[in-house]
Amino acid sequence: MKLSISILTALLAQQAAAFSPQAGYLQSLSSLNVAANPVAIEEGAGSVQAAPAAPVAAVMDVETDFNLEEKPDPRILDPTYRVQTGRYNSREMSVSVPFLKRPGKLDGSHAGDVGFDPLGFSEDNDMYVMMEAELRHSRLAMLAVIGWPLSELNAPNFMLHGKQHLAPSVLNGFDPVSFLGFAAIFGAIGYFEFQTAFRRVDNTKLGKIHAEDMANVWQYGVPGDYNFDPLNLYNLLGDSADARKAMREAEVAHGRGAMMGITYFAAWEALTGHPIVENSVFFHPNAVLPFAAFAYFLFGFFYEIENDGQFMFQARMTSEGAVNAARLGKLGEQLLEEATEVATKASATFNDVATIVGYTTKDLNTKYEAAVETYTKSSMKNYP
Repeated sequence: MKLSISILTALLAQQAAAFSPQAGYLQSLSSLNVAANPVAIEEGAGSVQAAPAAPVAAVMDVETDFNLEEKPDPRILDPTYRVQTGRYNSREMSVSVPFLKRPGKLDGSHAGDVGFDPLGFSEDNDMYVMMEAELRHSRLAMLAVIGWPLSELNAPNFMLHGKQHLAPSVLNGFDPVSFLGFAAIFGAIGYFEFQTAFRRVDNTKLGKIHAEDMANVWQYGVPGDYNFDPLNLYNLLGDSADARKAMREAEVAHGRGAMMGITYFAAWEALTGHPIVENSVFFHPNAVLPFAAFAYFLFGFFYEIENDGQFMFQARMTSEGAVNAARLGKLGEQLLEEATEVATKASATFNDVATIVGYTTKDLNTKYEAAVETYTKSSMKNYP
């Protein structure tokens, strides 16, 4: 009876172990334990004594036995997969203001970050809010810097202000019609600001992409994200994290230039009382602006302006510029050789033509003189 109970208990224990997470592992250890300590049968008592079970601690340390530690995804260090942090960590001084130390929060991780914060706003304010505000002002300035001169060039005079027909603004003033238009525009912009100030950006198509791109930097995605890209221009430079950051860099750079430009427009008209389009090389046909644009393009084809920590603006030839210069040099030599060859052939042809013309002229002159002499003699014979 005792033997039957022992066998039934062993079978039930084995079936129960099959439902545990480590059933196979425990069963293999039990088999080894039984093999090392065979069952002892006491014939006199008529009972079966199984070998003691293995200690639980010996079979629970699965992570140590099997080395199940998760390895980090190597893609997180790939700049095409995620934006990398600390571009300026090795620099003590600011990139844009070399005589000031680099602000602690401006390490080059975000688009447009060149270490410029002489008043220390980044230390005491929320970075996301400040970048969001900059982008909103940048986008409005880019629209305004185009609309301001276009209105003075093309708008009817009743929409402009004063005898000089200035663009309506806070400094220039408003007429009744233009005031109503500006009130409607600013009202719409204000409503848009109110509706989108606390929007979610992590549940949209671009928001999810930005969250993955910026995962190494922070968890807030990209400021200024409205999930708006109807022409798919965001991936113009490539569908990667660094390409998208380059597009954001371009937007911030153009926005900062636009904010400076619109400030100049307003200040110039307030001080002079004349429209910005008056006597300006930017808004009337001339040769100065195309030449300046060509010179700028030509300079960028060979050189770049960099800040090496000692000099703020240092023009140095880039590696691409050196290659371009070498190519142009070879092209110039080739063109010079071809031009010399063409000139030599043209000179020889000209000499041949000149020789032929010379001989022909001489021959015609000789024949002309002979004809004149013959005519003269013939004429003299007719007179006694």
